[in-house]
Amino acid sequence: MDKLKVMVFLPAYNEEESIGHVIRRIPRDFHESVDVKVLVIDDGSSDRTVKVSKKAGADYIVSFTKNQGLGAAVRAGLRECFERGADIGVMIDADGEYPADCIPNLLRPIFQGEADYTMGSRFLGTIKGMKLHRRLGNYCFTFLQSLLLRKWIYDGQSGMRAFTRPALQHAEIIHDYNYAQVLTLNLVRKGFRVKEVPIPYHVRSTGTSFITFRGYLSRVFPAIWKEWFRQVEKVDFQHNAYTLESEKFEFNENTHKNKLSIVK
Repeated sequence: MDKLKVMVFLPAYNEEESIGHVIRRIPRDFHESVDVKVLVIDDGSSDRTVKVSKKAGADYIVSFTKNQGLGAAVRAGLRECFERGADIGVMIDADGEYPADCIPNLLRPIFQGEADYTMGSRFLGTIKGMKLHRRLGNYCFTFLQSLLLRKWIYDGQSGMRAFTRPALQHAEIIHDYNYAQVLTLNLVRKGFRVKEVPIPYHVRSTGTSFITFRGYLSRVFPAIWKEWFRQVEKVDFQHNAYTLESEKFEFNENTHKNKLSIVK
């Protein structure tokens, strides 16, 4: 059978110190029926992000001429994955906070036909080292999403997510500053099944985040309001189109090769 094409994309803005390490940790051969490619969305970086990405093995690089914001970069990543023929798109931050070697775990619910859209959850995994103000902000915005969707979500701000091809096609991000809340509201309201997967959290050791509390108050709240009250239609699509038949996936956490063992 033809291999499933998985494209991992990394939105990046001045991440020369960390992006190479993240790219090298992305599992490429965890299953014989899956082909993995890496795409970097360079959001107008002024450092060596592009050069380091190429050296680390990125297959594709799309560069903005100037910085447009994380929401715009993620929107471009979703679009590029779809247009380049990906069956599944995976987003992961370039700063090293999210474990690239856990990507097989993130994909497992999709391969097993349980989800169309998955999120790596730090609060179901480990959040040691997360600053208190970030933790409280996450709790508040995640609780708001849960109330609106009437579905319990543990980590609504996760920067590690996976999307089936229909989710790539129909996902909408209505502002450039950020994407986290509006993207989940958009996809779940359109009928996409979401599932969270526990992941460990690694505190950023290089660079600084541009996301601020003031920015959330001034930009994210209005975007949530706008997304929630605008009309969206349910999407008609085949939910289990990307399963790998008769196979159960188990991530072997005791190996550095990041293989998925197959249990018949």
